[in-house]
Order: sequence, then C-alpha cells, then structure tokens
Amino acid sequence: MENKDIFTSMQALETQMGKVHGDLGSLKLEVKKLVEENQRLRLENEQLRKILKRESAEGPLSLPVAERADIPVLTGKEAMDVVGEGYDNLARLYHEGFHICNVYYGHLRTEGDCLFCLSFLNK
Repeated sequence: MENKDIFTSMQALETQMGKVHGDLGSLKLEVKKLVEENQRLRLENEQLRKILKRESAEGPLSLPVAERADIPVLTGKEAMDVVGEGYDNLARLYHEGFHICNVYYGHLRTEGDCLFCLSFLNK
C-alpha cells in the first residue's frame, strides 16, 4: 500500500470515528432522558400506589380531615362563583401530590408545595 492510500484510509477512518462519536453522544443523551423519565414514573407510580392503598382502606374518594384544613372555605357569593365539585377535585389532586397549576398540571410534586398551585387554590 502506498503512502497516499494509507493517508486516505486514515482520513476515512477518522471521519467514520467522528460520526460514531457523534452518534454515541446522541444515544447517551437519549438514554439520560429515558432514565430520568423512568425515575419520575417510578415516583409517580409509588405515589399512586400509596393513594390507592389509602383510598381502598378508607372507602370512597375523600380527603382526610387533616388535609381539608388547608383548603380555604368559601362562603356566600364566593361559594357561588366556584364550582364546588371541580374545586374539591383539584384540591384533592393537589393534596395527593400532583400539580394543578397551568405550569406543571398533572406532574408529580416532588419538592413540596407549589406557589402556583397554592395561589390557584386561594383564588
């Protein structure tokens, strides 16, 4: 093999290795996303299992008295403005550990209370 052919072969190999390296980086990012999603789903699943276990032990879906204390009570004209059942369902979802705000709606709350959700509940 001549020197020119060797140099051409090395350039082709270097190009292929660069492409493989780029593909490997893309796959690594995809695996990272999948692992993060898997962890989030595990946490959500665990939370849902706890809720299901608690609800099946208590009977029909309802908030425990301790959790109802945090929910603001509306009276008079304010009570007419808020649809009672929908508000109660959102409050229940929030206390079960899910976001009810428009920013993260339906996602599992992992870092405590959400100011967006609380402001929504207090409206």
